[in-house]
This record gives sequence, C-alpha cells and structure tokens, in this order.
Amino acid sequence: MTSSDFIATTSPHVVSELAPNGVLRASINVGNPILANLDADGQPFGVSIDLAREFARRLGLEVELTVFDSAGKSVDAVTNEQADFGFFAIDPVRGAGIAFTAPYVLIEGAYLVREGSAIRANDEVDRPGRRVTVGKGSAYDLFLTRELRHAEIVRAPTSPTVVDVFIEQDLDVAAGVRQQLEADAARVRGLRLLPGRFMVIEQAMGLPRARSHAAVTVLTQFAEDMKASGFVASALKRHGIEGASVAPAR
Repeated sequence: MTSSDFIATTSPHVVSELAPNGVLRASINVGNPILANLDADGQPFGVSIDLAREFARRLGLEVELTVFDSAGKSVDAVTNEQADFGFFAIDPVRGAGIAFTAPYVLIEGAYLVREGSAIRANDEVDRPGRRVTVGKGSAYDLFLTRELRHAEIVRAPTSPTVVDVFIEQDLDVAAGVRQQLEADAARVRGLRLLPGRFMVIEQAMGLPRARSHAAVTVLTQFAEDMKASGFVASALKRHGIEGASVAPAR
C-alpha cells in the first residue's frame, strides 16, 4: 500500500484519534538496543525510529519522539496517554493498558553467567538460592516473574544496566536481550552466555487501550505492510542488527 493509499483509506476522525494533539507522539525505549539507540549527539536512531517516522509520514503528520531509558517508562507513557503509540514486547500484563498489533520483529532472550559458574544450561537457572537480574519492567522481568518458581529476581534500573548490577551485587545470572548480553560479555572479561534461548520476544507496536478499534486496525495494517513491503527487514539490515528476525505475516 502506498503512502497516498494509506492516507486515503484512513478517515480524518481516526487520524485525529491517533494524534489528538495534532502531532503523532511516539514513545521510544532506548533500553532495547535492538530497536533504538542514541547517537553521539544524544539523538535517537534505529528500527523503532524509522517506523515511527514512516507511520507519521503516511498519515501526513509530524512526529514527536519521546525517549525513555527503560521499557517500563515507555509502557507507562502510552498507557497513561502521554504518548500516542510505542514499540513494546507483547505481554499480558502490559495488555491491560495497551492494544497491540501483531509482532513485527522477533528477538531472543538469553542468560549470562560467569565463566566459572556451575550453570551450563537454561533449565539449570531456576534453582533455590540462585539470583537472576533483569531490567525492571522489561519483557524479561514480566516473563520470568511468571515462570521462575525457585530462583529470586533482582531488578536492575534498566536493561542496559543489568550486567553492571549482576557484577556489583555478585548475582548468579543476568537475563536480557541476547545482543546486549553479547556486547557486555565482550566488554567485561570472564562472562559467557548460556547456549540457546529461554524465550522469544514478540516485538509489536501499540496504542493506549482506550483508543478505538478503528485506530488499532490502522496501526495493525501499517505494521503488516511494513513487514510485507520489506521495510522492517531493510531497517534491521541498515542498522546492522543481527539475531532479530522479521515476524511472520498475520
């Protein structure tokens, strides 16, 4: 679907609902390096930013990027309608306040331990006495809070600070985005990732739950078109992202 087609099939009422202030406010989480980062000048760039700008362009609107350092803050901004849409891992807890599209990217979650750790496999993590650190409010936090029965969860302020907290507090396991943990393992000697993954994150776009079904349909249609047209794949390639894949069409 072309930009003109997209605008033509989106009613003025729905456009005004998507951007009630006349500017499309996008919530950006730079705590997930797969999708968003800050450059040397502190300006956001990445797959999320490319999608936000393209969505605004197709609606004929200006976009305003509101940047947060953690998923929890980004979720709160959209849930509380301080932003009009954002980019999130799908989770039922978040679903109470956010209406999600189908996923557009799939990301792996991994565990990291010290070289000398006795832990060799993902299924050895959830044992009594073991402490696992995650970014507060991240998809990993929400998932592991439901799934871990024996290990204790220790929450770092943000996902990028997980390994620092892991080291400072002498914890047993760090959990997060595989690529972030790989970068940390290269930065800090004596660390290793466990083989495989403990979860696959479905990364989607989302609107405040209070917005209409028609508004959600427009955003969902946009996300599907971005996958089908190759836009998402091109953005991943352009930003040098490895280990993430385009989600299948829905």
